[in-house]
Amino acid sequence: MHGKKRGIWAGILLLSVVMAIASFAPSTAIAGDFPVADKVLIEKEKRKLHLMRDGKPFRTFDIALGMAPIGDKNEEGDFKTPEGSYLLDARNPNSDYFLSIHISYPNRADRTTARKKGVNPGGEIMIHGQPNTPTYSAGYYKLADWTNGCIAVSNSDMIDIWLMTPDSVAIEILP
Repeated sequence: MHGKKRGIWAGILLLSVVMAIASFAPSTAIAGDFPVADKVLIEKEKRKLHLMRDGKPFRTFDIALGMAPIGDKNEEGDFKTPEGSYLLDARNPNSDYFLSIHISYPNRADRTTARKKGVNPGGEIMIHGQPNTPTYSAGYYKLADWTNGCIAVSNSDMIDIWLMTPDSVAIEILP
């Protein structure tokens, strides 16, 4: 098979696998062999995401944060990852990144704080995998805080998180 045709078939196969994974609803995971989190805990300083069950972590993942990781998100474009209590409230299998799960930032308190400062709080904060069209080396994404304020994980970790978190699960983001 010619290189170009092989690349097309490889792309079709990869797309099929991604769509099959993305189609798994968390309810499928509940009935399957995957443990399901009742909370997600982020420790920004330690760069860790913990899937929690009954107050105990059962899986832990390395993460990358916004490019200005210290401190709470205050406004759009500050490159900070928010801190506080939110929900994972929507899934996007067709993201610009390898799968994404939306975090319910900004909440009412975030909007009030931003309004008092006269700024836009921003939004579109996600847990997601790597960019579908990378602009840097794989090493950069593994070692640097590179997002605009999101929480990024490896693609294989994103599959696990996708399968082990139900809709509307709580997420707490600590400094």
